Amino acid sequence: MIVYLLGPCGEIMIVYLLGPCGETMIVYLLGPCGETMIVYLLGPLRALFLSLWEEDIQHGRRYIPSCLLSASAFHQSGEFSTEDKLEYQFHPVSAGSLHFKVRTANDAHVALTTGPAESDPMYEIFIGGWGNAKTAIRRNRQKPDKALVDTPNILDAGEYRGFWIRWSGGSIAIGREGESAPFASWDDPEPFGIGYFGICTGWGATGSWLVENGAPITTADNLEYSFRPVPTGRLEVEVRSPSNAHVALTSAPNETEPMYEILLGGWENSATVIRYNREKPDKVRAETPGLLTSSEFKHFTFEWRHGLIQVKKAGGAVLVEWKDPNPFGVSYYGIRTAWGSKGHWRIKAVDPRSAPVASAPTPFVPSPVSQPGWNVPASVAPSGGSATWVDAAGGEVPPNSVPGGFDNEQVYVARARHEGALLPGKLVPSHGVCYVPWGGAEHGKPEYQVLVGCEPAWVPSVAGQVPDGALPSGETEDGEPLFVGRTKHEGTLSVGKVQASHAVCYIPYGGQEIGYQEYEVLVAK
Repeated sequence: MIVYLLGPCGEIMIVYLLGPCGETMIVYLLGPCGETMIVYLLGPLRALFLSLWEEDIQHGRRYIPSCLLSASAFHQSGEFSTEDKLEYQFHPVSAGSLHFKVRTANDAHVALTTGPAESDPMYEIFIGGWGNAKTAIRRNRQKPDKALVDTPNILDAGEYRGFWIRWSGGSIAIGREGESAPFASWDDPEPFGIGYFGICTGWGATGSWLVENGAPITTADNLEYSFRPVPTGRLEVEVRSPSNAHVALTSAPNETEPMYEILLGGWENSATVIRYNREKPDKVRAETPGLLTSSEFKHFTFEWRHGLIQVKKAGGAVLVEWKDPNPFGVSYYGIRTAWGSKGHWRIKAVDPRSAPVASAPTPFVPSPVSQPGWNVPASVAPSGGSATWVDAAGGEVPPNSVPGGFDNEQVYVARARHEGALLPGKLVPSHGVCYVPWGGAEHGKPEYQVLVGCEPAWVPSVAGQVPDGALPSGETEDGEPLFVGRTKHEGTLSVGKVQASHAVCYIPYGGQEIGYQEYEVLVAK
């Protein structure tokens, strides 16, 4: 069976191909000239292509079928309408990530939950189970496991091993630090909001964990989870309303405590506030006359990072922010309009590590299998082209930014001005700054430029030497040219500056400027 959805002039906009029981099997989204823009594969067809993709990964091939690049959009983003009443509609925060290192002999277990306790629904990831031989994904503590893969000797009691876990629209993926492809993944047809993670060890093993660059955490041999909030999250929000567009952030699909509320365009579209637990006085208030309008969508970014709640306007300027001294895990968001207003919303949950910020939201939503570790850009990866430096700020990652390294997350090639110099360095999106090395120290710069639009080659070099074709990327305060370099340091791959007169590549790391005589230099193809 075929169903057509027509546009205002009779043109075909969407084509649904239905299965024998009426289930949607394939969805085509067509462009203005009738061309196929996006293809969604659902149900058994999607599962088939996922299995084919996993087989290709095992054989070293890294292409991603286009049918996988958009199915999660149904869960990850949506359009909603709200009536004129003080009642929230709740939806899951369905995209996020966790980066960690663990030192243990076997059985490093991670739980992903809505609240700070074991409760259904929940995911469990068992890394190095079965005597450090396998990794599994389990839902609601029930067998059979949703995914089970061979991972011999993946853990080590004598050294830290790094991993990432990402979730997006029900897709769960686990991979090794520094690798882009997951080694285990599963698609949940019934995704839920994730605001907390739990860690534990057992089956004869104790563990030491480093989670999101935090202090070491020790787990005993007892299979009892220790729960903590997922520290970061992000929503891209578009709303069309004359005033009073309210967003709640909670750890349950209802009004509960603790709870954040952001009231956009309140007081007859004159002010915006952040409120905690529905209590006054408000934590912060900003005068925002004319912020909303009923004639067009206005774009905002809602972000939480280690208790810092920020709302940004299109382009990245902070509208309101507040630091919660006792942050909680955000697993659901609620929306409503009131006081004479109705609203139309477009909302997308985004992993803050991999989401570029732009003046307008991008309609393309990559699937989680293309996001982990080394991010695949929102458009097709560049193949050649001229290098360009794009202005950005506050952790923004422009489309087609050049990845340069990895430090618990993907970092990008960037540069910033400091003390009269233009210095190459590394953009760490979750920190909101570009780090540059200068004067023996690491300096975080909230305003910077990001390298985009070229396909880099990294050429080994030593002692200040710069290969032919190296991209001039800055200069010292005295006018000496500087180039982009990178090197390995304490388990990371860090980007910095090559200064020929000093015969080293300097990287910014841990508050210091550190020099290496062996490094790689960026050559723009």
